[in-house]
Amino acid sequence: MASLKRFYLFFLVLSGSVLFTSGAQASFTATVLDGYNTLSNNIAQTWHSPEHYELYVPAITWHARFAYDKEKTDRYNERPWGAGFGQSRWDEKGNWHGLYLMAFKDSYNKWEPIGGYGWEKTWRPLTDDNFHLGLGYTVGVTARDNWHYIPVPLVLPLASIGYGPATFQMTYIPGTYNNGNVYFAWMRFQF
Repeated sequence: MASLKRFYLFFLVLSGSVLFTSGAQASFTATVLDGYNTLSNNIAQTWHSPEHYELYVPAITWHARFAYDKEKTDRYNERPWGAGFGQSRWDEKGNWHGLYLMAFKDSYNKWEPIGGYGWEKTWRPLTDDNFHLGLGYTVGVTARDNWHYIPVPLVLPLASIGYGPATFQMTYIPGTYNNGNVYFAWMRFQF
């Protein structure tokens, strides 16, 4: 009788684990699918219904000095000459959505293309609605000379400060010692 009770207890614990795992897995899958659907809908809506076109002008690339040997940073290019073009829209909550293509001179002074979708939650903390702050993300693809121009997917944070049609937008590329850890910023002009 005791072994039968142990069997039932083992069976209940195992069944509960399987049910919990299945429920958690289904919830996780549903969350991922909801996120994917929201992202793809926002991209499609920005593509088909742009409110503005934008000019992108790279401004600065800064390699975090705490994460690099000085001889490397002395050789790196931190003036990312280039340009880009995009289209954007503001949603009903006042948040920014943008699609962009940009090319600029990378750390090795070689051309680096980048393209993708960006989203920022936008705040207008002053009574003047022209001033805005933003935090969000970008998903896209880049390619670099030192990686033989193999397309590399990316997900990076975005932050911005703007007034009217001019916005200073930035990201940080995380990394390891002597790799990554780069602050990259550009101007974005809507027209």
